[in-house]
Amino acid sequence: MSVTPAPALPRITAVGTAVPPDSYTQAELLEAFRITDPRVRSVFLNGGIERRNLVLPPVGPDGAHRPETQGELLRKHLTNGLRTGAEAVRVCLRRAGVSLGDVRYLCCVSSTGFLTPGFSALLIKELGFDVDCSRLDVVGMGCNAGLNALNAAAGWATTHPGDLAIMVCIEACSAAYVFDGTMRTSVVNSLFGDGAAAVTLVAGGERDGGEPDGGGEPVGVRPGPRLLGFASHIIPDAVGAMRYDWDDDAGRFSFYLDPQVPYVVGANAEESIDRLLGAAGLRRSQVAHWIVHSGGRKVVDSVRVNLGLSRHDVRHTLSVLRDHGNLSSGSFLFSYERLLAEDAVAPGDYGVLMTMGPGSTIELALVRW
Repeated sequence: MSVTPAPALPRITAVGTAVPPDSYTQAELLEAFRITDPRVRSVFLNGGIERRNLVLPPVGPDGAHRPETQGELLRKHLTNGLRTGAEAVRVCLRRAGVSLGDVRYLCCVSSTGFLTPGFSALLIKELGFDVDCSRLDVVGMGCNAGLNALNAAAGWATTHPGDLAIMVCIEACSAAYVFDGTMRTSVVNSLFGDGAAAVTLVAGGERDGGEPDGGGEPVGVRPGPRLLGFASHIIPDAVGAMRYDWDDDAGRFSFYLDPQVPYVVGANAEESIDRLLGAAGLRRSQVAHWIVHSGGRKVVDSVRVNLGLSRHDVRHTLSVLRDHGNLSSGSFLFSYERLLAEDAVAPGDYGVLMTMGPGSTIELALVRW
């Protein structure tokens, strides 16, 4: 009697990030936009963010940054996003030790603008991927979308052992700002930064116990973690708490964040984490590494308190927030990159990847090195 082998678990093999060249401190941004309201200045200066990479609006005849039309913002989304996305892909593939021709699946994520064709087709043309590369665009899901897309890429890799998949988050948040002096928009304007992050996946190679997985010869296998499982938790009562919708007064799209978002997310974090870990027979104390979305200082603190985590557990989350602000869907990969650079991971370690966003939703992945 033959036994069908278990499908190979996909492994993360490399990560790459990129940001626009210009970086600004929060104080510099306040001066650039001539913001004098003490309430707004306090939001900018007390959010745990020191600087962000942004593409600022052009300067008008009076020396002030002038408002951009929605068309100009969409062009910024395209040009800024394509530039940083391409660079993140190049860095990631170089670290994985593979070429563009090795990539068989490309998944692109963005929430800061709408393009047709999307970034996947544009990157294939820009970088020169094979024209028969499978592709997917995940648009409009928000800050949690990186893990939604990673789940899709992992599913593709599982059914195509040995073939390389790449997922790239491209967020040009400076193409999604509204400057109207209100506290609603000021909170958003104080928080988000521009950046892109890419990650490669492949299923196949060696199992943790040294036995070969099924499938063909894997491409670009590196000693990264295997993806053991994913989990989602949606909070329907908070469906409007985080959204990106049309602002009639401003004549453009605008982010909205409810002030209660940190507490809503934190209150639901424990149930969602315990469900993910319980399915694997694990306790929170067995998780060595926590990669949490840099959603904002209050969000991170709320999650940390509700899960009983230390500041050390979220050190990379907080350092990415400090240096880049909230990078939306790719934030968690910037933190993952810093964890790898720290060289503190040991074989057998478990890690949790966690993102939060509109829906309101919490997305999770369990990994093991």
